[in-house]
Amino acid sequence: MSAKFLSADFLLQNKTAQRLYHDHAENLPIIDYHCHLPVEDIASNKKFENITQMWLSGDHYKWRAMRANGVDEAYCTGNKSDREKFQSWAETVPYTLRNPLYHWTHLELRKPFGIESVLLSGETAEDIWNRCNEQLTKDEFSTRGLLRQFNLHTVCTTDDPVDSLEHHKKIKADGFEIKVLPAFRPDKGMMVESPEVFNPWLEKLQLVSGIEVKDFTTYMDAIKNRHDFFASNGCTVSDHGLETAYAESYTKTEIESIFGKVLAGSTLTVEEVLKFKSAMLYEFAVLDHEKNWVQQFHLGALRNNNSRRFRTLGPDTGYDAMGDLEVARPLAKLLDSLDTTDQLAKTILYNLNPRDNELILTLMGCFQGGAPGKIQFGSGWWFLDQKDGMEKQINALSVLGLLSRFVGMLTDSRSFLSFPRHEYFRRLLCQIVGDDVEKGLLPDDGSLLVPLIENICFYNAKNYFGF
Repeated sequence: MSAKFLSADFLLQNKTAQRLYHDHAENLPIIDYHCHLPVEDIASNKKFENITQMWLSGDHYKWRAMRANGVDEAYCTGNKSDREKFQSWAETVPYTLRNPLYHWTHLELRKPFGIESVLLSGETAEDIWNRCNEQLTKDEFSTRGLLRQFNLHTVCTTDDPVDSLEHHKKIKADGFEIKVLPAFRPDKGMMVESPEVFNPWLEKLQLVSGIEVKDFTTYMDAIKNRHDFFASNGCTVSDHGLETAYAESYTKTEIESIFGKVLAGSTLTVEEVLKFKSAMLYEFAVLDHEKNWVQQFHLGALRNNNSRRFRTLGPDTGYDAMGDLEVARPLAKLLDSLDTTDQLAKTILYNLNPRDNELILTLMGCFQGGAPGKIQFGSGWWFLDQKDGMEKQINALSVLGLLSRFVGMLTDSRSFLSFPRHEYFRRLLCQIVGDDVEKGLLPDDGSLLVPLIENICFYNAKNYFGF
């Protein structure tokens, strides 16, 4: 007898997996330690006008699927009405069978909207549009209401060092019971190869720090000022989006000279750009270590590959891919340079190309010590946060590291409806462990299995980040 789609035991194919999930994983709070939720929407407790604005706006996963289905760009990022955009997505959904979007879509309709018996398609779009929109007026469907519905404990947003953090301050002042904390994302502070990005950012940095940047020393003073400011507002996490680790050899004199050229508006060579990025990545890491922060390195995205669309739509619109740059040598060099002076902070490494799973894990093992799970193999990220990618991540970590110390899942999302990804992960985790038990590969011992599941789903992250 075939299993029912999206039943209570979805992905749970044996009794042990079902018991572990329903009795121990399902109802634990969620710590989402890396996402891109617009914090101003939480501060204002925004209510969305319709399901398109809540669900499709800014979702490049869905846009990529629609484009692959031949949908005109007007229905993705263009000027079609919200109702027309929703209809176009609904008509695309049946074509996403075996794509993770099919699972995510129906998990997100089930929770929080309670839509379980109807599959989204062009024919059901009108009914689902109306049923969702009717609920959006309720308080439990405001941004804060949604965080409560999904049982969030802590959310870490992604924030530029020049951000005022005014929205985080308001959320805290309001006494909102769910922690909404900033994460320090200083990517623009390294982008000297793009003066059109770096120069306006530098102006803002000087303004918000109150420090005139005249040389590299005063530049680092301004950076540290913002790092301290973030710490004073509850930040314990940094994040870096990198093609690969930067670890070129350099001297202090060289970096001072390179930054002098930046201030003078001179064009840098490729070698100078790489040296500056290497210096900044090291300096950011030292600051994180001083404050006992967790640093996160997201490695391997090849961004903005469609130049025509980048010119018209800008970044983060669905035109990024997995990269194939060298990872091991520069990452080893960076970690070693920090470890040599005992300045290596707790670190999470995420790879976007699955070919690098075992590479990252074996390299991590060279720098463990001092704290349980100090160097973490990040959860399946971006193109890999789906069934196959998460299974490979969990299995590789199990073989070459300590699964029991893993800090678990995150959404990495801009959508307030993405939290069922934690449910998806928890179900897969319980199925993998349960399957091993059923096959006699692990003991059927609750004193071993229950802490394993509960720690990965919640307690490891709580302790690792100090939430």
